Amino acid sequence: MLGDTICAISTALKDGAISIVRMSGEESFEIVKKISDIKKTEANTIVYGHIFNNGEIVDEVLVSFFKGPKSYTRENMVEINCHGGVYVTRLILNILLENGCRIAEAGEFTKRAYLNGRINLSEADSINDLIKAENKYQAKSAIRGINGSVERLLTPIMDELREMISRIEVTIDYPEYEDLEEMTNDIIRPELKKMIGDIEEMIDKAERFRVIKDGLKTVIIGKPNVGKSSLLNALLEKDKAIVTDIAGTTRDLVEGKVNLKNISLNLIDTAGIRESDDVIEKIGIEKSKEALSEAELVILVMNANDMDKEDEELLKLTENKKRIIVYNKSDIKKGEGINISARNNDIKELIDKLDNDYKDDVSLADEDVLNNERQIALMKNTLNELNNCLKDLDNVSLDIITGSLTAAYHYLCEILGIEYQEDLIDHMFKHFCLGK
Repeated sequence: MLGDTICAISTALKDGAISIVRMSGEESFEIVKKISDIKKTEANTIVYGHIFNNGEIVDEVLVSFFKGPKSYTRENMVEINCHGGVYVTRLILNILLENGCRIAEAGEFTKRAYLNGRINLSEADSINDLIKAENKYQAKSAIRGINGSVERLLTPIMDELREMISRIEVTIDYPEYEDLEEMTNDIIRPELKKMIGDIEEMIDKAERFRVIKDGLKTVIIGKPNVGKSSLLNALLEKDKAIVTDIAGTTRDLVEGKVNLKNISLNLIDTAGIRESDDVIEKIGIEKSKEALSEAELVILVMNANDMDKEDEELLKLTENKKRIIVYNKSDIKKGEGINISARNNDIKELIDKLDNDYKDDVSLADEDVLNNERQIALMKNTLNELNNCLKDLDNVSLDIITGSLTAAYHYLCEILGIEYQEDLIDHMFKHFCLGK
């Protein structure tokens, strides 16, 4: 599979000025010669020519040649820039397939870049993140990741952990070796505590920045007819939810996304929570409670001139959630706190509050942080192993401690997608003097 020459359309398959069809593999240059009038295939050049099919010109093209290992995949690569259009682009792809290429699997160009050692797994993550970026913070973070931010972040702690493991291994396996300080619990404990503190800080920053990048799962909740749907429409600046004076209009969850200055909200407008005998409304209320349980932020909408037992129950229901209480219909009466008039699109106080709450976390876009859930989950596994080591330090032997430390190191290597066992062995024996 890795030896195959692969091809794929790299631009959106629709009408446009140009399209790009990409090849990677040892036969890339030769295949171009077979299907075109281009005979010079020098590295790092762009050559004008024509693609042929059964002796007929298909298109005039510009072809870029990249000689491995100085290419995206570290293999010979070709990019055929043809005229945009679904028919012509597909035809050129089919000509490549008929002349020795196979169609690339999803992500295979980047997979080859990783397997050939051009990028590590965290950088591959970041390439995908950049393609899918929806805001400037996602894009900034992805660019930093492509440029090695995760590796820079992990390298110091991996160095410390590798050093600790290798010194313990030498202490256990070569007790007669006197050139290296013997590892004891009193030496290991403060080093472990420092690593645990550093990792806890990394996880905290990553989870805070994940909210900035991906947005808060935000539920708008309140009793019926308090103005939840009007608030959703005001935030989205369009009429997505039905608004009437009839209580219980919203029977299902209504969703939308809004990008504020410092934070994005993944909004869910819920059915009003109250006691109801209506079967359909009761289903909507259960969905609201389910959405509430998964929410990262609750916007609790209340009416300052109509506070009652239902409001008290909602306050109690959301007391353990991160929430913002807003008083709607401020044109009639204001409450003590954030006041809005959703129907009049007067929601500035709420928007200012949201942007202010997250303004400090925006700066994390300029720091090296973990980029996604996969990396965060593996870092949490690392933290669990180190906490287990610290807890068991006085109760088990050093060789058992080494097992947990090695597992922690393995999780860090998995973030980057690198082999870990050989790395540890090399580091252990570097402590020996020449000729040992």
